[in-house]
Amino acid sequence: MAAAVMRGFCSLMILVFTSSQSLFERQLLVTMNPGLKSPPPGGDLLSVRALGDNDTLHYLFCSQGAPTLLLIHTNSSSSTVQVDWPLFLARNTSGSLRVEPERSILYSTAVVFSRLLEYDDVNDTADSTSDLFPPYELKNFTWSRLNLTDATARLCGAVTNVSSGALCLQLSVFGSDGRGQPWPRLIHTADSSQLEVWLDGVSPRAARSRFLLELQAVGGAYPLSRVEVHRSIDDEYTPSIFKASHWVSSANGSSDVESFVQWKPVAYRRSDPALEDATPCSHSDPRPQSAETVAAASALIRAFYSEPETFGLNVSFGLAGEPFYNSTKFLSWTVLVGVGSPPVDSFSTMVVVIMAVGLGTPVILLLLGGLWVCVRKKAADSTTAYEPIN
Repeated sequence: MAAAVMRGFCSLMILVFTSSQSLFERQLLVTMNPGLKSPPPGGDLLSVRALGDNDTLHYLFCSQGAPTLLLIHTNSSSSTVQVDWPLFLARNTSGSLRVEPERSILYSTAVVFSRLLEYDDVNDTADSTSDLFPPYELKNFTWSRLNLTDATARLCGAVTNVSSGALCLQLSVFGSDGRGQPWPRLIHTADSSQLEVWLDGVSPRAARSRFLLELQAVGGAYPLSRVEVHRSIDDEYTPSIFKASHWVSSANGSSDVESFVQWKPVAYRRSDPALEDATPCSHSDPRPQSAETVAAASALIRAFYSEPETFGLNVSFGLAGEPFYNSTKFLSWTVLVGVGSPPVDSFSTMVVVIMAVGLGTPVILLLLGGLWVCVRKKAADSTTAYEPIN
């Protein structure tokens, strides 16, 4: 009987847990260099329309200059991206890329991968404020054509004056909820995209080199201006990592989040990592940046924004005592970009069942034991014979 009750209880928990998951999906329409019949000089422009019932998320990924992801949210399922290619390629005026109808735009945000920084950590302190080499300006990289597979695009760039190695970015746009398969296995929704960044085989300039990646967040009235660190008790999907960093924006200081960049503070030193290949990473506080400098580095920012607000931060890979980049000459880091509130990890169905069994079984046994005692006591009382008193 106890086993039957327990099975029913577990089935109910699974049903409640799975029914709470979102079933919302978006239709993805992918276009390379919209409006052109042949690839443009200087790099590609990928457009992905994620269509909802009454809204659209426009993802624009561009390698003209520094790699840039632009996300535009509209309240129309028929909004489209229009590009004036001569003006776009000239890169000297805003307005060459727009969304029609313009009044349908609810919100926009962009992330620019602007510079790769390297320093010589002679004393193994992971202090990047000294011994910095001249930065690698990503706007000056020689970028490959976008390698497109469905709604996933890969871009690799060669470091100027360096004979080997590459910096690569891979964008994945999602039409439904899910989770990435390789570590750190970030959870995603139909309102988000994922960018994986990796440095592979680039020759270091010192025996104890460490790297930082500089990111610029560009937006309109409500840019990404603060980083919130969220803690969890669950490391089921990313072993030994109990934190997630959320670079977010909010309207007029409210708690409602308009958009986000999310990552876990971990990078990996191999392309197919084991647990020991994980290395911690940290970030600086976001600081206001020159909008003109960022627009000069990114054709996409120049084309869409006229007077944007810009904040920048650095992500540093490796802490004191951790192996240096030279140990494997590989680093990978994954980030999620989307609108609304960042997705939050929850316990998997398996963990819920284990918790239900672990916590529910003793309670059910106590209840059944108490019931058995009561029944036995009542049966004993009913059979007790009393002699009449004369």
